[in-house]
Amino acid sequence: MTMTKLNRSAATMSKNRTPDSVSPFSGMCATCVEGCIGMCEIGKSAYRGPELIYPQPFGIMTAASEKDYPVDWSHFSIMGSACGAWGVPPDSEHAVFTNVNLETTIGDKNPLKLKLPIIVPGLGSTYVAKRNWDGLAIGVAISGCALTIGENVCGMDDDAVIEKGRIVSSTDMESRIRAFRDWQLDGYGDIVVQFNVEDTNLGVPEYVLTRLGIETVELKWGQGAKDIGGEVKLSTIEKARSMKSKGYIVLPDPDDPNVEEAFMIGGVREFERHSRLGMVTEEGFAASVKELRDMGAKRVFLKTGAYRPADLARAVKYASDNRIDLLTVDGAGGGTGMSPWRMMNEWGIPTVELCSLTYQYADYLAKKGKYVPAIAFAGGFTLEDQMFKGFALGAPYVKAIGMARGPLCAAMVGKTVGNRVEAGDLPVYIERFGNTMEEVFFSGVSLREKYGREFERLHPGAIGVYTYYQRLAQGLSQLMCGARKFSLDYIARGDLASLTREAADISGIPYVTELDKEEVQQILDG
Repeated sequence: MTMTKLNRSAATMSKNRTPDSVSPFSGMCATCVEGCIGMCEIGKSAYRGPELIYPQPFGIMTAASEKDYPVDWSHFSIMGSACGAWGVPPDSEHAVFTNVNLETTIGDKNPLKLKLPIIVPGLGSTYVAKRNWDGLAIGVAISGCALTIGENVCGMDDDAVIEKGRIVSSTDMESRIRAFRDWQLDGYGDIVVQFNVEDTNLGVPEYVLTRLGIETVELKWGQGAKDIGGEVKLSTIEKARSMKSKGYIVLPDPDDPNVEEAFMIGGVREFERHSRLGMVTEEGFAASVKELRDMGAKRVFLKTGAYRPADLARAVKYASDNRIDLLTVDGAGGGTGMSPWRMMNEWGIPTVELCSLTYQYADYLAKKGKYVPAIAFAGGFTLEDQMFKGFALGAPYVKAIGMARGPLCAAMVGKTVGNRVEAGDLPVYIERFGNTMEEVFFSGVSLREKYGREFERLHPGAIGVYTYYQRLAQGLSQLMCGARKFSLDYIARGDLASLTREAADISGIPYVTELDKEEVQQILDG
């Protein structure tokens, strides 16, 4: 197994002086020479210290682990068939990929419809999410999918009105909700609001449920990128002091005179805002769910991260006992904000292993006759083959796939390309498609036909997200057609084969040459 790149990474803008001669266990150059300017993480840490903990440049990027985990989705192969069809009549006229149904529903008493089985997990107060929110929200909305407003948005809002420690209004929260709702597609999808410790203390749940008409909320235990609370960087001392006054942990202390002096001369260039850890108890979780429903929540979700198996079991069991509508399980390795880089690489259960355990726990409860909530798998999903494998590995309990970095990438690229179209400054490799939005974007003509004059109001980032989702939809439909499964409900674990013994052992999916053994014998003996 190839491990992570110790002591040097593009994520921390660091590299070795002797890249061809590096110690494999420390990541240091085989010869560390006096007089080196310090290009590696250790060297840069000698003069920038804690700044090197986090991926850079902050605010305009997302990051994901470089670790090559022992098992990933490439260790499974999708199984097709030459006969039969599930979900359409088994004949060549009906069994075509354009007849695949990708709609799904989430929820117990108040089901949520999704046009495509994708939910964007919580994107909160990070600058990269804020800068690209309109493109992301509108793109997800016109695709009929769900989007989650993550933690700390109200707390980070400079225009928020807070009275007696409780949120009264938040321009940022309201604009994020409005961006989605103004373009929501025929009742499909929803805008979900997520809470952490600080949000709850600030009264965000009551604010969004009783004053902003939010119907779907999410309790957050964690995420796949880190096992500590949410964090961002702050570029001004005024913002740092504002966050400290709201009860957040801010480093270094902006009220320390020595820190103020260091900031004025440039020794300290930014501050870190950290959230507190949540403390999960069975009784406390049940009380929180009841309180949210009493406030008017139609659907309550739970998001958990790549914690140890016992914590995953708690998430599955508590979600079952409290009839949670959706449990999102997020595997280790990726993040959309400011997760500590070494933590992102070196903590938690990787996605395939975490999803395999989730299936085991959910299936155990189902066989005991217990309620099993809809489940969403997340953690590095970007393309249609991974989506199919996620559905199959977790079948029949997985109803959606969580993606954040992929849609955010599409929003950023869509925005960049749209701006270049408007400026008449397209690079050659894009200009070969044309010079207008309709020519450059594959979905441009169909979106203009659908929205007419409103097309001009469509954020180019939204067109990017929508076009990306259309690619995922067609690609997934083709894979499902090949497996003869024309609705998501028909995807089964038998639609996968393990390509390595280790993958088979972890997942319970048979090794490829051991698949269909009984059926094979019946065919040969027939």
